[in-house]
Amino acid sequence: MPSLYTEQHVQMQDALKKFIETEINPFVDEWEKAEIFPAHEVFGKMGKLGFLGVNKPVEFGGLGLDYSYAAAMNEALSHISCGGIPMAIGVQTDMATPALAKHGSDELRKEFLEPAISGEYVACLGVSEVGAGSDVASIKTTARKDGGDYVIDGGKMWTTNGTQADWICLLANTSEGGGHKNKSLIVVPMKAKGVSVAKKLKKVGMNASDTAQLYFDNVRVPQRYRVGDEGMGFIYQMQQFQEERLYAGAGWTKSSMIIQETIDYLRERQAFGKPLLHNQYIYYKLAELQTEVEAVGALFHKAVSLYIEGNDVTQLASMVKLKGARVAREVADWCVQFWGGMGYVEETRVNRFWRDTRLGSIGGGADEVMMGIIAKGMGLVPRG
Repeated sequence: MPSLYTEQHVQMQDALKKFIETEINPFVDEWEKAEIFPAHEVFGKMGKLGFLGVNKPVEFGGLGLDYSYAAAMNEALSHISCGGIPMAIGVQTDMATPALAKHGSDELRKEFLEPAISGEYVACLGVSEVGAGSDVASIKTTARKDGGDYVIDGGKMWTTNGTQADWICLLANTSEGGGHKNKSLIVVPMKAKGVSVAKKLKKVGMNASDTAQLYFDNVRVPQRYRVGDEGMGFIYQMQQFQEERLYAGAGWTKSSMIIQETIDYLRERQAFGKPLLHNQYIYYKLAELQTEVEAVGALFHKAVSLYIEGNDVTQLASMVKLKGARVAREVADWCVQFWGGMGYVEETRVNRFWRDTRLGSIGGGADEVMMGIIAKGMGLVPRG
């Protein structure tokens, strides 16, 4: 048991794993084929059990625990036998709601955070655009003031949960000026007039998760729907990214599970008169991969420990995401290779892992962006 976790952490993980085995995994294959899962149904059940607000304020339905409990639960989500549903849950818990929970008014949190914690509402995050993915400062969506309202125009891309969401945590330009000081986070109900789903995107992996391109045409929302102070949206989003990137790092346990599944397969698979696992090259490579996975886990736990103490972990969270995504890709590729022809068949879990993990080095900030953040933190980026 990692020293970061107590018996209470483990009990909560066990409860979530039991839920996954009864309420999610039996239906994953069906949802993967449909390229969508019933988010309201699944989130509603999770909300009743307290799984969606582990570290959120008690007064809005959360459990009020520190982030280590959220990290433990995020690790347990690796037991879901696909990547798309954990990603969708992560958007709800660690991407669309942290800024609202920390900086939103009580009125706003009552209206949107509370039903997100209960699972009544599905949330999504609106940051990336067609011409602005990892480069958050270059987004074009605008929100101009008109009386007591904001009027929003623009579009968002790669929006997880986008076709099912009840509200979006939207990053928009609320004034002219610098790319870091002119943005605000605004809660926008998806049923508001002028919000439209342009299309549901077909992806190579993460198939059970619906991903949408959204348009905002003269969308009017009250200014009280702004999260925190005007012009602080970029800062809030960067803070929110810490939890998003830590969430990505929690997937290190999935890599370990796939390695073990591969070991079990190779122990039974005979070739040239002996189990494939008895090939020294194979078991040396698996040993090397497991070592890399454990290193990611140690880095993840270090970052979480510092985060719950109130430290800014932008640097470490970026390292966790960079290394975790790259190791997962390496594990997936080698395990598919070792599974041989069966590894190239969609029905195997190792193949699904292979398809799903490729997103890790792209979504939530590409590897190159993570390296830029890390280099900047090391004082390596020249000024100007």
